Amino acid sequence: MINDKMYELGTKKSTIRTIFEFGRKRAAEVGEENIYDFSLGNPNVPTPQFIKDAIIDILNTMEPTAVHGYTVAPGNPQVRETLAKSINERFGTNFAGKNLFITAGAAAAITISFKALCETHDEFITFAPYFPEYKCFVESVGGKLIVVPAQIPDFQINFDEFEKAINIHTKAVIINSPNNPSGAVYSEETITILSDILRKKSEEFNHPIFIISDEPYREISYDIDVPYVPKYYDNTLVCYSYSKSFSLPGERIGYIVVPDEVADFGKIYGSIAGAARVLTHVNAPSLWQLVIAKCAGKPSDISIYRHNAELLYNGLIDAGFTCNKPQGAFYLFPKCLEDDDYAFCERAKKYDLLLVPGKDFGCPGYFRAAYCIKTDTIERSLPLFKKLAAEYK
Repeated sequence: MINDKMYELGTKKSTIRTIFEFGRKRAAEVGEENIYDFSLGNPNVPTPQFIKDAIIDILNTMEPTAVHGYTVAPGNPQVRETLAKSINERFGTNFAGKNLFITAGAAAAITISFKALCETHDEFITFAPYFPEYKCFVESVGGKLIVVPAQIPDFQINFDEFEKAINIHTKAVIINSPNNPSGAVYSEETITILSDILRKKSEEFNHPIFIISDEPYREISYDIDVPYVPKYYDNTLVCYSYSKSFSLPGERIGYIVVPDEVADFGKIYGSIAGAARVLTHVNAPSLWQLVIAKCAGKPSDISIYRHNAELLYNGLIDAGFTCNKPQGAFYLFPKCLEDDDYAFCERAKKYDLLLVPGKDFGCPGYFRAAYCIKTDTIERSLPLFKKLAAEYK
């Protein structure tokens, strides 16, 4: 009568959402100020004033039909040209509007890319720890997700395990840097080695293997350069979102970059357009296309995230946790104080500390703490982390 797989996806919430909803119920019992919810990666930095100014200017000066009407499916041509120019200025690339496809955020961008590339028996490889939704996105288009185990402790790529996983069915490799949940940034050396392996394997298997670079956290990096992957590997699709950089997660606006250098550019771009069509992606929101064009190249304020990262990292280290210092994004990924990360996160609830088990990210024995929350909440949580840690001594 129904698609059982879709029913399962629609009725079985993710662990992150389940913990978040538990927090809402618990807050009603004990008060919002007594809940230390590190579960959800929802930006707490206010949307920049220049975004508000851009919206008001657009609404006051442009014809309503131009603001709210359909655009062509790949996005407003002038918007794409503006964004391409901004990318070129930042990264020394040579893109034009024809290299961009505007999407409703990064989730749409990566799902459209999966759909565009996926053929029967295709596999997509990613590296733990990874964003859990990759699995349902890949499976929804008929592909299979292969997860390479994490490289501990630096969370770069485990190349020995990667070379075991790659095979003739590998269509693409999904990377996410800065990484959710580890906060790691893939180094230039990591990207170079990955690119070299993929060039060799593409030649060996006689078909291109793509990189899908999922980049919603690109602007949130701390004193470290984030390599721009198309400069290292031709067959790269970049999936970007303004959700984190401009604190716009609810507005759903982003893009796919398809470089001229990808194998058979015309077919790839056309397949992306076709995938967007069958996924009912008529066009990305028209107003928000205009807004991001008007704000292209403007800086992101990451000072709050930087401060929160330092505060939480130092507090957890002081409490006895083992954790890599985050290089980007807005997550810490410490090692649990027992092997069972689900049991550890359940114990943390006793102190109203809401944490996400690492197993959900393909990395058991760790937990994720999103520090895109109020600084005061982090400060008040630190004594509770010490009490939690004391139970294991």
